[in-house]
Amino acid sequence: MAKVVRIGGAGGFLGDSSVAAPQLLKGGKLDYMILDYLAEATMSALGQLKAARPDQGYARDFTDWVWKDNLHELKAQGVKIVTNAGGLNPQACRARMEELAAEAGLSFKIAVVEGDDLMGRLSELTPLREIYTDAPFPNPQKVFSANAYFGGRPIAEALAAGADMVITGRVVDSALTLGPLMHEFGWTDEDYDRLSAGSLAGHVIECGAQATGGLFTDWEDVPDWAHIGYPVVECHADGAFVVTKPPGTGGLVSPAAVAEQILYEVGDPQGYALPDVVCDFTELKVEAAGAERVRVSGAKGYPPSGQYKVCVTFEDGFRFIGAMPIVGRDAAKKAQRQAAAVLERVGEMLRDRNLPPLRDTRIEVLGAEATYGANASALAQQTREVVYRVGAEHESADALGLMMREFQSPTTSMSVGCTGWFGGAPTITPVARVFSVFVPRQTVPATVSLGDRSFEVKAEPPKVAFDATAVVRPTVPADPTAEEPLTRRPLVELAWARSGDKGDAFNVGVIARKPEYLPWIRRALTPETVQAWFAHEFEGAKAPKVLRYELPGMGALNFHCIQALGGGQFSSLRLDPLAKGKAQQLLDIEIEVPARLH
Repeated sequence: MAKVVRIGGAGGFLGDSSVAAPQLLKGGKLDYMILDYLAEATMSALGQLKAARPDQGYARDFTDWVWKDNLHELKAQGVKIVTNAGGLNPQACRARMEELAAEAGLSFKIAVVEGDDLMGRLSELTPLREIYTDAPFPNPQKVFSANAYFGGRPIAEALAAGADMVITGRVVDSALTLGPLMHEFGWTDEDYDRLSAGSLAGHVIECGAQATGGLFTDWEDVPDWAHIGYPVVECHADGAFVVTKPPGTGGLVSPAAVAEQILYEVGDPQGYALPDVVCDFTELKVEAAGAERVRVSGAKGYPPSGQYKVCVTFEDGFRFIGAMPIVGRDAAKKAQRQAAAVLERVGEMLRDRNLPPLRDTRIEVLGAEATYGANASALAQQTREVVYRVGAEHESADALGLMMREFQSPTTSMSVGCTGWFGGAPTITPVARVFSVFVPRQTVPATVSLGDRSFEVKAEPPKVAFDATAVVRPTVPADPTAEEPLTRRPLVELAWARSGDKGDAFNVGVIARKPEYLPWIRRALTPETVQAWFAHEFEGAKAPKVLRYELPGMGALNFHCIQALGGGQFSSLRLDPLAKGKAQQLLDIEIEVPARLH
């Protein structure tokens, strides 16, 4: 029988459920378990934590929760963990793991992959300019973290050296899966189609239950959220894999749910660049393979660029966030007026003290469809209960202290129905921004340590680097002609969709529910139409645009909305800086289709 490697995705972010690991150990029949903790926002937080406490900087959720609670079962089953829980201090993470294992009377061969942390090499990075904005390097004194994104090879080498568990610093999320597959199947650094497929398997499970019904468009079809099953991929040597979940769990494994996750946070589906490979997902096949089983095949790969992306997070002033409920008739109008009055007052107070003005502000009235812009319904404006959210930024935390002091004053002086601040006192926190650069990958070797042994894993330049001009784009069919009766239907009746952030951009992947719907979806959703629908999201953008990509294998389109998140992630004052709701908003758009289509 052909070899099959089973890998479970037990964690998609720092804060994922603790039920995932024991559930997968109980019913997953795993060879490996991966846990992904390191979003850019997490790197910034860990950097600040490590600066205050040098013995910290790793994911304690992993060591003192997942690891501690499942030690005996991991040992009994021989399941190997691969995780980036090491964060900015993987050695301390391993030490804590070994301490907890010893207390339980157990021992494991725990390897550490490091070398990604470039805080000691900032002088080499300061001449570089930001790859998306061409901005100069920030003040090195303000930097929280600087990490290269490693690929799967160092993980594969750690496993080849005999590791039971592999703890990494910053690696691309999908490398947590690709590394074990490179090791198990002996894939070389030039097996590009297989490297692409293995990376895709990792991409599908790196966000945990998002692949098994979490965030699915047809959410009412997903049973038992409380016991949702976490994903398992059954991987084959040719790169094809089956997505499933432990028996008896909630959630849903269907082609549509898996296809949504495939498109999550993807820009160009023919240029999905990773350290080991540039992936091409345009000819993927996503097919039912039995109950709660979906087979994915057809990934293609190109040589990598030969560079590592380096993510730098740094402090850029301070931010105030506060929320206040308003109850009663015209609640939305009252909330908008009250929030604006507070900002006006604070602006005058700053001026009177010869302080600079607030450099950025944002008011969002929650409950009145604030994130929908001009697409908000008239009915939402008539709501009688809202919470308004105010964000403000300034170079000085002390200046924002004025905002903190004035924020609750309206409870006795402005809108009727103002109930006092919501969810506790407002906060003032450092603004953390991301600055990305490229460096030649051969200049940043990884180091693997296991027991008394330590060795380098150096990535050499590819023999032939990725050439974007060599990519052959799918032929775009001509739009259908409207020579028959047409009717207008909301997109949600014709498609599934998933959205996610890509820095100061977001994508919306749209998958036709039936092949005959796709031509009409394409006809309606031009880049210009999508940009107009999301016009409010491009506020303040210097060069906004929407790129549309074809994925004929999946019957899908992918829209990449550039400069559409107000800075993105933790740089944004917006309610939805991770673009979780953008697909939901686009699914409301009405498009013309033949009346005969059902």
